Amino acid sequence: MQWFDAIVERMQDFLKSSMYYGTTMDIYDYVEIIIIAFLVYYILVWVKATRAWLLLRGLIVICVFLLLAFLMDMSTIMWLAQNVLSFAVIALLVVLQPELRHALENLGRRNFLPSMIFADSGDRSQEIFSEKTINEIVKACTEMGKARTGALIVIEQKESLKEYERTGIDVDAIVSSQLLINIFEHNTPLHDGAVIIRGNRVTSATCYLPLSDNLDLSKELGTRHRAGVGISEVTDSLTVIVSEETGKISAASSGQLYRNLSADQLRERLQAMLGNKGRDEKTKVKRKWIGRRRVRG
Repeated sequence: MQWFDAIVERMQDFLKSSMYYGTTMDIYDYVEIIIIAFLVYYILVWVKATRAWLLLRGLIVICVFLLLAFLMDMSTIMWLAQNVLSFAVIALLVVLQPELRHALENLGRRNFLPSMIFADSGDRSQEIFSEKTINEIVKACTEMGKARTGALIVIEQKESLKEYERTGIDVDAIVSSQLLINIFEHNTPLHDGAVIIRGNRVTSATCYLPLSDNLDLSKELGTRHRAGVGISEVTDSLTVIVSEETGKISAASSGQLYRNLSADQLRERLQAMLGNKGRDEKTKVKRKWIGRRRVRG
């Protein structure tokens, strides 16, 4: 049982060194430990919600195996591991590229820096959709639900959807229930794909959206629902989906799907989004005004 004695000896050395460093640490060392602990926690939370969780479990198994090989002094296995490690890191980055991109996008959405530094150059104050637009969207979705006409409507918020608008056909028309119903009517040229709404106008139709790879979504859901959840995962948009099979209305936001909404529930979600936009615009105007006062001062 030499390998067991080696493990015990190494653990004793680790405890002794830990006690020694504990007496020499200052307040900055404790702050650093707390920061690293938070980083590790949030990385694990992020990994848990993605496909990387399966890869992490596989990596844990490999690390345990390499630890045992190190403790048992298996030199050949350790030599192979050291030579393969550099390639393994690059391969891991390639495999996790979509998850890493999504994590960086989420980090960019957080307002760690003042919005004046990265503010959009264009004036978006006129792009807040009105109560009339909400009523038209709700009316159209209700009518399409009764007729079991499938629909996919993406409503832009703060993040631009121009990247997805380019995949469709320009419409640039005021939102109305008649327009939306005609777009999604069966056998019409524009019925296949998503409609994108910015402010009070339909900007594009037949747009292609990214599909969600969330394994927790019900197997009953088709491509339309997965596309609605997918665009809400990569942007801050609100997506309204009408099922062609059941006529039920759903909404997707921040990667979450809310199913079987009534007309009143859909209106509440749209009004909540309208309220958030209004508050954001007021805050933006206030910051601009304060910034000008500082410059003049």
